[in-house]
Amino acid sequence: MNEQKKLYKISEQKMICGVCAGLAEYLNVDVSIVRIVMVLIAFACGSGVIAYIVAAIILPEKHDLYNGSNDYYNDVSFNDEDNDQNQ
Repeated sequence: MNEQKKLYKISEQKMICGVCAGLAEYLNVDVSIVRIVMVLIAFACGSGVIAYIVAAIILPEKHDLYNGSNDYYNDVSFNDEDNDQNQ
C-alpha cells in the first residue's frame, strides 16, 4: 500500500520548533540546508519568519501522527482518574 507523505514538526531535532527538521525529512534533504534557506528567506524579505510561525502553529508533531491512530487529537485521555476507578 502506498502511504502518502505527511508534513510535520520533529521535536527531537528542533532548534526552535522543529519545523525545518520536519520539512527536511519531508523533502529528503539535510536539515542544515533547510535551515540556511529559511534564514536567507527571513533576511531577504521577512516572509520566512511569518511562514515559520504559521507552520509552527499549524503543523502537528511527528509523534502525534504516528502513535498508532488515525486521529491524533482523540488519543489524549483527559480524565485518567475516572479510567482508574472503572478498572
